[in-house]
Amino acid sequence: MDIKLVNRSVVQSSRMNKSKYQNMKSYLDKLEPEGRAIEVKFEDRKELISYRNILYSYNRNTGKKVKSSVDSSNNTLFLYLD
Repeated sequence: MDIKLVNRSVVQSSRMNKSKYQNMKSYLDKLEPEGRAIEVKFEDRKELISYRNILYSYNRNTGKKVKSSVDSSNNTLFLYLD
């Protein structure tokens, strides 16, 4: 058995690709600066936090600055690229 230490940057998490958030990630790839926004409906605060965590991870991995805004009365999250 060969065991060695590697940098953390080599290890990539694939949670986004194997979950219900995969659809959101594909839409994030289609965003254009000053273009249309993505509208995501959520059911509770826990789901909102999950969507935002996926967004933060996406921004970190791609170097993009996708921003978000929440309409709490309609349980809607808007994602856009400035």
